[in-house]
Amino acid sequence: QVQLVESGGGLVQPGGSLTLSCAASRSIFSFNGMGWYRQAPGKERELVAEFTSGSNTNYADSVKGRFYISRDNAKNTVSLQMNSLKPEDTAVYYCKAKVLVPILRVYWGQGTQVTVSS
Repeated sequence: QVQLVESGGGLVQPGGSLTLSCAASRSIFSFNGMGWYRQAPGKERELVAEFTSGSNTNYADSVKGRFYISRDNAKNTVSLQMNSLKPEDTAVYYCKAKVLVPILRVYWGQGTQVTVSS
């Protein structure tokens, strides 16, 4: 079983920055994909940013140029640097990891709240 633990959420003013971290209970090399999703009240969960195969990344259009995903293989963590935050970025942010072998498995963290408000 894989454990994903998010940290770094909180309240920030518009235009501010936050960094989220996701710590995995095993080597992130074992994952076929890993990244961040978010869910705002009354909305569906959506992709924010992710590593796909190798070091390839994928970002939602709404965060391109403002958010940056990175990883620390030695610490088994994936981070999300969020800049120029907007009220519409307010959501619960979830870490997700995926493995394909021997069968597809998807793991989620418990989520961390990000609130952008003045």
